[in-house]
Amino acid sequence: MIYLRGMNTIILVLIVSNVLVSYKGFQDILFFNRYKFQIGKILEGEKLRMITSGFLHGSWLHLGLNMYALYLFGSIVVNHFSTTNFLLIYFGSMLAGASYALYRNKNDHYYSAVGASGAVIGIVFSAIMLYPDMELILFPIPIPLPGYVFGIGYLLYSIYGMKEQLGNVGHSAHLGGAMGGYVLTIFLKPYVVNNNILMIIVMGAIIAGLLLFGDRLERGFK
Repeated sequence: MIYLRGMNTIILVLIVSNVLVSYKGFQDILFFNRYKFQIGKILEGEKLRMITSGFLHGSWLHLGLNMYALYLFGSIVVNHFSTTNFLLIYFGSMLAGASYALYRNKNDHYYSAVGASGAVIGIVFSAIMLYPDMELILFPIPIPLPGYVFGIGYLLYSIYGMKEQLGNVGHSAHLGGAMGGYVLTIFLKPYVVNNNILMIIVMGAIIAGLLLFGDRLERGFK
């Protein structure tokens, strides 16, 4: 069982930053539009949006869910990494999520999104790789699942959700964030491969298949 011993300073800083920036966005639509993720603006050179959009949220519920997940899983991950490496996973996953969303939606210049989900999903996947047997719930299945089952299931669900455009959810950013968390955790802590080598192989195969054959799969879903 994993015990959480209070909130680490860097997690608190990230949560407060998200709350303050999101609140500003709730109150100021011009600020929100200036810094949200928008394909057309990014392709025109406004690359900073790939970071700033990760601190904006669409609602208090959206913000609350992301920050709660960051608190829970960040408290696990931060104990295994230096502050610098923890931030590398967080912002690396954020950029991976934004980059993959940009790639998947590059032809839709009006596509826009906000939220820390890419970064948070990267932290979630890092935690799963550290503790593959932790119990998690993959909605809408109300049954606790081992972390490795959750991780693999989440990847497959997100791929399907992206192809079918399920809900008002940035599935591509979630997938990119998961990829970032997966790659960076292995790079920084190679021993995690031994925690559950089958999980690492299956996740790696899914990610590689998505990167190599994603366009073909998309055509197959249409």
